Order: sequence, then C-alpha cells, then structure tokens
Amino acid sequence: MMLARRTFLQLAMGVAAPALVPALARAEGYPTKPVRLVVTVPPGGSPDIVGRLMAQWLSDRLGQPFAVDNKPGGSGNIGAEAIVKAAPDGYSLLLAISSTAINATLYDNLRYDFIRDTAPVSSIGTIPLTMVVHPSVPAKTVPEFIAYAKANPGTMQMASSGIGTPLHVAGELFKMMAGVDMFHIPYRAEGPALTDMVGGQVQVMFAVLAGALPHVKDGKLRALAVTAPKRHPLLPDVPAMAEFLPGYEAGGWYGVVAPKGTPADAVETLNTEINAALADARVSGRLAELGCSVAGGPPAAFGTFIADETAKWGKVIKFAGVKPE
Repeated sequence: MMLARRTFLQLAMGVAAPALVPALARAEGYPTKPVRLVVTVPPGGSPDIVGRLMAQWLSDRLGQPFAVDNKPGGSGNIGAEAIVKAAPDGYSLLLAISSTAINATLYDNLRYDFIRDTAPVSSIGTIPLTMVVHPSVPAKTVPEFIAYAKANPGTMQMASSGIGTPLHVAGELFKMMAGVDMFHIPYRAEGPALTDMVGGQVQVMFAVLAGALPHVKDGKLRALAVTAPKRHPLLPDVPAMAEFLPGYEAGGWYGVVAPKGTPADAVETLNTEINAALADARVSGRLAELGCSVAGGPPAAFGTFIADETAKWGKVIKFAGVKPE
C-alpha cells in the first residue's frame, strides 16, 4: 500500500524520487519520526503541489515520512498560527507563501508575529507576474497605459484573485508608483478573473505569468510587462516593469519555516536538503512548469527576504488603505 501511494505521488508530481540514501549533511538523530508540513491552501493548488514535491524529496532523502497537512482558511492565517504554536522540535514545518508577509499588515488582529515567532529554513522559489490588458485597451506599452489611465481616471477596472492577494497588491504597488487610479475588482480565484479578462469585462490584471501565457500567445490578452526584476525567458520580448518604474518588483514566493526555537541542526539539515532539491533538474523542471523560478540559499537570507517583503507590502497596504474581506 505504501509503495503504491509513493508511485502515485511521483507520477502526480511529474518527478521521480531520488534514491533512498541518507544525506551526507544529515544532522545526528534527525529526523527520527514523521514530520508534518502544513500547507495553507486546499489540495490541488500550486502551493500544495510544491509542498508535496518538497515533502516527497525530504522523505526519500532523510528516511522518515514528511506528510503534507492542508490547513486552508483565514487567508493562510489558520495554518500559520498552527505552526507558530507547535513544538519547536523540527517535526512541524510550514510552507510559507507570499500572503504570509502581506497578512502581517493586512490583518490587525493576528495572534502571532510571523517574523518573531518562526525560524526561516529555506526559500524555495519565486513566481513572476505579468501585467496584461485586454486588446480593447489602446495602450501597447506601460508608459502608454499610464498616460491612458491618467487621461481616464477611475475607468480602468483591475481584476485580481482577491483582496490582499499577491495579484492585488502588485496592482496597488503599480498604482502607487505610477500615480494612476484603477478600480479594483476582486475575484475568489485567478481562474475566473482571467476568464473575465479574456471576455473584456475587466481591462487590466497582474496575473501569474504561467497562467496568463496561453492567452498572451493566443492574442486574447496583451502583456505589457513582467514584474520580475529582469525580463523573463518565457516572454523575452516583454520588458520588466522596472524598466519604466525603477525599483518595481512583485510576485509570489514559496519557502519553508519552522517554529521559533527549532534546533539549529534540524534547520541546517532541512536547508541542505531543500537546496539539494532545487539543484536537481527534475525538481527544478517541475517547479518551472508551475511558473516558479528556484531560489534557495541559507536560512538567514530567507529571513531577511521575509522581513523585507513584510515591510514592503505593509507600506503598500497602508498607502492603498486595503482592508481584508
């Protein structure tokens, strides 16, 4: 039964498991029992797939089951709080995502401080977005769009996957830096928002690049810029937003954190193995299929990244006056 389930997971994730050998950098005695990885979205979404991809790799490399525990709800706050309150022993982990940093300012009644109460383990990757418009919008470039939006204040409707999501705050950052006014239309997910974009019910959206790409190639949407610091290989002819708005950068991201106080040897072991996964062509290839560019690095670098993201989106949320649903 266990073999059949492992085979199914390997096929579902599109990557074969590595050999079941202990990692050279494995900490003495860790892990000695199953580990849970909390994912703050329901099964089936990209974060869930990323979580299962990492869990399978860690299970096979470290010789103990790493089980995904889906805890959706509260815009990710339920799962995050569960990890903050868990024993700091290395056996409870969280797949942190970009909304984790956004929620720190968006919600004023959280019963935890994410930066204070967690220990960074490793970044996994980043998810670039692309600013797309419906072909009915006359602008062909970002400067043309800014001029058009300023000449028609409040008439541009900006779709997103929901209030406070990375897609929403990316648009708010653009509004703040470009000095334009757009009316926000929140949807419950990215799929319905893209459907209405293609149908012309809304005119502009900051969409996940991988999701918008088919519509861009079909000519149903026009890509004006990508939100990564540089141009993206999937859209090499589309400029980076920073070429017009210096310093602009937005997108989603994945990483792993543990409760504050988790033993350093456990964190080191996990960091080493996650970075090994990101260096594996099969894993990085599967992440690329999800539109995720691999990151990695030491725990301290990921901690600095989380702090920077929290401060950045805090300023945007306060400037825009964003309130949770």
